[in-house]
Amino acid sequence: MADRVLGGRYQVLDKVGTGGMATVYRGMDQVLGRTVAIKTMLPQYATDPSFAARFKQEAQAAAALNSPYIVSVYDWGKDGDTYYIIMEYLRGTDLKSGIRKHGALDCKKVAQIGSQIAQALSVAHNHDIIHRDIKPQNIMVQPDGNIKVMDFGIARAKNSHLTTDNSVLGTAHYVSPEQTQGKPLGPTTDLYSLGIVMYEAATGRVPFDGDNAVTVAMKQVTERPVPPSQINPNVDPQLEAIILKCMQKDPKDRFQTADELYHTLHDYLAGRMQAVNNATAMLPVAAATTPLAGRGSNSTQSMPRMQSTGRMRPQSATEQAAQEEEERQKKQKRNRVLAIVGAIVGIVVVALIVVSVLGSGSKAYSVPNLLGLTQDEAQAQLDADGHGFKIGNVSEQYSSSVEEGKIIEQTPGAGRTATEGSSIDIVVSKGEEPAASVTVPDLTNCTPSEAQDLLNKYGLKGQAGDSVYNADVEVGHVAEQEPAAGSSAKAGDTITYHLSQGAEQVSVPNVVGDSQSSATSTLQNAGFEVSVTQSSSSSVEKGNVISTNPSAGTSADKGSTVTITVSTGPSSVSVPNVVGYDEASAEAALKNAGFGVSVTTEQSSSVAKGRVISQSASTAAAGSTITIVVSSGSGSTNSSGSNTSNGNSSTNNGETGTNNGGQTNTGTSGGA
Repeated sequence: MADRVLGGRYQVLDKVGTGGMATVYRGMDQVLGRTVAIKTMLPQYATDPSFAARFKQEAQAAAALNSPYIVSVYDWGKDGDTYYIIMEYLRGTDLKSGIRKHGALDCKKVAQIGSQIAQALSVAHNHDIIHRDIKPQNIMVQPDGNIKVMDFGIARAKNSHLTTDNSVLGTAHYVSPEQTQGKPLGPTTDLYSLGIVMYEAATGRVPFDGDNAVTVAMKQVTERPVPPSQINPNVDPQLEAIILKCMQKDPKDRFQTADELYHTLHDYLAGRMQAVNNATAMLPVAAATTPLAGRGSNSTQSMPRMQSTGRMRPQSATEQAAQEEEERQKKQKRNRVLAIVGAIVGIVVVALIVVSVLGSGSKAYSVPNLLGLTQDEAQAQLDADGHGFKIGNVSEQYSSSVEEGKIIEQTPGAGRTATEGSSIDIVVSKGEEPAASVTVPDLTNCTPSEAQDLLNKYGLKGQAGDSVYNADVEVGHVAEQEPAAGSSAKAGDTITYHLSQGAEQVSVPNVVGDSQSSATSTLQNAGFEVSVTQSSSSSVEKGNVISTNPSAGTSADKGSTVTITVSTGPSSVSVPNVVGYDEASAEAALKNAGFGVSVTTEQSSSVAKGRVISQSASTAAAGSTITIVVSSGSGSTNSSGSNTSNGNSSTNNGETGTNNGGQTNTGTSGGA
C-alpha cells in the first residue's frame, strides 16, 4: 500500500495503525500539499455491497460536521477495490492509551474531556448522526490537552455483531443496553457510552468486564455499576452523579441531550454544585428488600432521604446506584442461568434452521454475484445458472460510484447459500444524486462562527479566504464572499468568505507647493478624496498648495478626504491716505502700515512744495510698494533731480503746463 496514490491525489506513506475494520496510514494530499490521515477499509468489509452504500452515506454525513472537537473528514472515495476516507492528521495519543499509562485522571480533567466530547456529540446529533461507538480508543488527546472525536458515522456503516473478536470486545465495554438488545437508538445511546468513558477516566477501569463480548454486553443490560468513588475515593460526589446519570439503563433516565450534559459539566467545572445536584437528581426508587452489599444482616434498609420539610427528596444518581448495588448480587446468579439458557436456545434455533433446510428436500446453491450488471443481464445470468433463482424486489438508489442502471446491492449477497428457486432482491443505481440548488445567503457583517452556522442551514460549506480592507465592516467580520449573496449554488458547495481588516491606512503624500491640479491628481492616485479651500498668501504663488489636512506624512484611512488649501496670492489691505502730507510724514505713515515707499516729484501750482500730491493706490497687497507723488512747487521742472511722474493728473488754477511724462495737464479756473 505504501507509495500508492489513491484517487490520483492522495499518496500513501507509512502505516499508523490497524483497527477492527480499517487500516490508517499517514499520507500526503498532492494537490494541497498537506499531511492527511488515510483510512482504508479492510477487504472483508469492502466486498460487502450493502456496506459500501452505507459507507458512502456516512462518510458524506461525517464530512458535514464542523466542530473543534471532531476530526475533520476532507474526502472519501474508492480506488479499485479500496474504499478510503481522507481525514485531518492528528498528533497525540488516544485516551485509552493515556488511561493505561497514567491511570485515573483528575476529576476536573475528566469533566473537561467529557465536556468537549459532549460538544462534539451535540454537533453530530443536530445533524441526526449517532456515533454509536464512543470509546476512549476513538478519542484523540492532542498535545495542547484538547480532544478530537474520531470515526463519526463509521460505526453505523459497520456490521458490529458481537463475537469474541478483540475489537468488538473493546466496543462491548462501552455499548449501551439498547444497542445490545437491538432496540432503536437515539442521542442518549452516545451519552451512555460517554458516561462509561468518564467512568474509566475517573477510576482507571471499565465498569463491566468479562471473558468475551457477550458476557460484557449482558452485564451492560443487567448489572448496575459500582459507584466510581468506591474504586477511587478522590472522585467528587457531583462528578460521580453526572457519570452515573449518563449510565442509567433506561434511556429516559439519562441526560436527554448532549447540550444538557455539556451545561451540567460546565456548571461542575465552574463550581456551581447546586445546579449539578439539581441536574442529576433522580426520582426515588422503592426501598430495598435485602441488605446492602457489604453490610450485616441487621443493617436497616435504604430509604429515600427526607428533606427538612419532611418531604421525600429525589435521590442523586450516586445514591440510587448505591441502593441498587444490593440488587446486583441477587441478579448475578439469575443472569448466569439466563446466559446458559440463552446459549442453549440459540443452539436449538440453529439446529432447527438446519433441520428445516435439510429436511425440506430443497437443494441449496451459492448465490451468484450480480453486482455491476443490469437487471436484464442479471436475470439472464440466473437463467443460465439453472438453479431457479429469480429477481425479487427491485429498488433504486443514487450512487456516485456505480453507473446508472447497474446493480449496486443484492440480498442474499454473492457467495451466500440459498435454496433452489429463491428470489434475489436487488438495488439498481440511479447514478449520481443531483445536488439540491440553494440560494447563497448574505454573510456580510457575520462573525466566522455565524457565517458557518448560516451556511450549514443552507447545506453549504464555508472556508475563510484572505482578509481584506473595508472601512464599512467591523474588523473580524465578513466583508466579501464568493459566490455573491443571492447567487445559485449546489448543496455541498464551498462558499469562500473574506474577513475585514478595517480601513487601510495610507500615508498622506506631500503636495505643498504643487499646483492645485497636480496635488489633486497625486492625492487621488494615493486613494484619497480631495476637498479644496482657498487662502491668501504672500509666500506661496497663486494657485499653488499652501497646506494639507491631514498634514503630509500622516497615516489616514484610504478613501478618506484630504483638504488642500490653495493660495489666492497676497491679500489686499487698506493703504493710509497720505495726500497733503509732507514727504517725510507720508513715508513714515506708509512704512508703519507695512508698505514700501517709492517717491516721484511733480510740478504743482496748487500744492505746496514738499507736499504729497497723490498716491498710487488706496488698497494694495500687504508689504507691497506704494508710490507717492510729491510737489516740486510751481517753478520749472527739475529735469536732473526730479522723479518722473506716473502719469497722474492734477488740477491747477487754470494754467496749462507740460509735465515730465510728456502729458498735458489742463484745467479751467472756472471749472466750466
